[in-house]
Amino acid sequence: MSFYDASVPAFLQILGALQGILTKTEAHCAAKNIQPEILFGARLYPDMLPLSKQVQLACDFAAKGCARLTQSDVPSIPDTEKTFAELKQRLAHTIDYVKTFKPAQFEGADAREVTFPLGPNSMTLTGQQFLNRFAFPNFYFHAATTHGILRHNGVEIGKRDFLGVS
Repeated sequence: MSFYDASVPAFLQILGALQGILTKTEAHCAAKNIQPEILFGARLYPDMLPLSKQVQLACDFAAKGCARLTQSDVPSIPDTEKTFAELKQRLAHTIDYVKTFKPAQFEGADAREVTFPLGPNSMTLTGQQFLNRFAFPNFYFHAATTHGILRHNGVEIGKRDFLGVS
């Protein structure tokens, strides 16, 4: 399996699933007469980031992960979304961006050194280590937390929604 095939389709699957989950969330808010802003700022626990930030970070780990693995310019996207429509637009832009990467760009990326910020410092890993120990775990954490926040708040979604196969 190529390094492209191991990364890009996985990012695209879950980003697409998050779009579907947010669509169901909007319908849930309308059906239950819930102000969308309430869920937009929902958290699983007070010291955790809100739903909006979870989606933004999932997008960032997909886009920046692909950029770093291919030694492309790392995009900088401000976190300005205030509505579900804007979050879905961010997901759409991220999907379009990830789709621009071609398999040839990932050739040798598994062994290539990837340096990335980690708090006030930076860390360097091989591409394989970066993808498996940093980009994927963070991407899936924020995607799963998005799902968990919404499920906890009564949105009728399940595992198939998370996988994007509902």
